[in-house]
This record gives sequence, structure tokens and C-alpha cells, in this order.
Amino acid sequence: MVKIISDSTCDLSQEVLERYDIDIIPLHIVKGDEELEDGPQIDIHALYEWADKNKTTPKTSAPSIETAMNVMRPYIDEGREIICFSISSEMSTSINVIRMAAEELDAEDKVTIIDSRNLSTGIGLLVVEAAVMAAEGKSREEIKTGIDELIPKVRASFVVDTLVYLYRGGRCNAVSALIGGALALHPMIVVKDGKMDASRKYRGKIGKVIKNYAKDLEEDLKNAIPDRVFITHSECDAKTVEEVRDYIASLGIFKEIIETRAGGVISSHCGPGTLGVLFIAK
Repeated sequence: MVKIISDSTCDLSQEVLERYDIDIIPLHIVKGDEELEDGPQIDIHALYEWADKNKTTPKTSAPSIETAMNVMRPYIDEGREIICFSISSEMSTSINVIRMAAEELDAEDKVTIIDSRNLSTGIGLLVVEAAVMAAEGKSREEIKTGIDELIPKVRASFVVDTLVYLYRGGRCNAVSALIGGALALHPMIVVKDGKMDASRKYRGKIGKVIKNYAKDLEEDLKNAIPDRVFITHSECDAKTVEEVRDYIASLGIFKEIIETRAGGVISSHCGPGTLGVLFIAK
């Protein structure tokens, strides 16, 4: 069976990773002189406390070649083929590191690397689809073809409580034009063609903004593939998350609504109070 691997920016929970037999290559998070591997051990609240105290945001970087090799090596040694996903190449050099790791293992012919053109559970949606196809016994080529068809259909968006983290990270050019506006401005950030851009703009308290954002997605949600939808958030009020879940459930569209928390890398760039609803269009 083809082995499915992703870098850590896919933001899939441990339960989902175990359910679909997915392995993770962690990116790095740098807080001053301290370098951490992305993963469930990261204390996101402490990350934000450090950022606020130092008036900066953590830096993030691609995985090390050694780590990528260590994740892939056992499966190469078993003679298995691998499909490995990366965050959009527009946002990180992760894909290049994974490619070099495959070369170091002399396994270029065994490893297919997919540029997700996305982030967070926008990647996770593709990773899970690939894992389902792998479990069905599909070949590496069949899985790659199926995923290539799905990549442009992924709908990834989120709203943020503060623009500061995106602005400092510099990965969303549109934020620079917004940062001088009122502090109550909460843009809807969408991922398109592998990049982040600002779309609809909301004002008011973040709890109300998030609920309005979810409701504004209704027509798109009705045209989604019904297998699953992700609600992914970082340090978001639990009551607000539950209200979004209840609203999506009330639409009666999806077989599964999966809540995940954004990992250290995505949280470092988006900031606290961020929530996204992510799905695949038909």
C-alpha cells in the first residue's frame, strides 16, 4: 500500500493521523534563541504570550533534511512507495527539503511529492483523500491523478482577530494595505493559487464576525463534496467554535465535521482568535 506523509502544516489531529495511517514531517518554529519542532507538544498559548511579551512573532522554517529522511526511510527500506504533501511552495521551501531528502535516500523513483498549493487543513483535506485512496489499494499514479484534480477545488479561508501576526509574517501582501485601518477590521483571508489574499472584510467583535463568516459560506458549503468539512482554529473561544459547528451541522450537508486546532507554524502566522472553515467543492 502507498504510504501517505505530509509536512506538519496540514494541521491534522492525532486522531485523524492514526485513523488514516498518516505520518508527519515537522517544520520548525523559532522563538528567539529557542528552536522547536512543530507538533502537538507545542503550547500555542505560551507561543502567543512570548510573542506579545517580545512584540514580535515566532519565525518558522522548513523541516531539516535529516528529519524528512528519518520519516521516509523506514518505508523506503520496506520497499513501499510514498506520496508526500507540502505546504504551498509560495509560502515555504518545505517541498524543496522533502525533494532533497528523497534524493539523499536514492528514492526519487519511489517518492511522489505534491505541492498542495494550500495551507492548514486545506492541505489536510487532500492528505485524507490520498490516504483513503491508498487504503482502497490505488496506485501512486492513480492517487496523484486524483489529487491533482482536487487541488483547485479546495476551498480554504479563515478570519483573524488581529492583523498583526499576518502583517509581521509578510505572507499576505493584502494585509499591508489593511493594517492602517481600524483595529476592529477582520478580513476574510482566502487561499488562491497557492497564496493568501484578503477577501470580504468584517467589523465588530470576533465572535460575531466568525459566525457571520460561517453563514456567508452557506452557498459554497451547499456545493461541497459532502464527505467532510474542517473547522480549524487557534486559541478561539470554545463557545464560538461550537456555534459554528452547530450551524454547519444544521445545514445537513456533511457526513463528518472535524474540528482541529492549528499547529505551531500556522498559529504563528495567523495569531490567536483565528478560525477557518475548509472543504472541497464538487
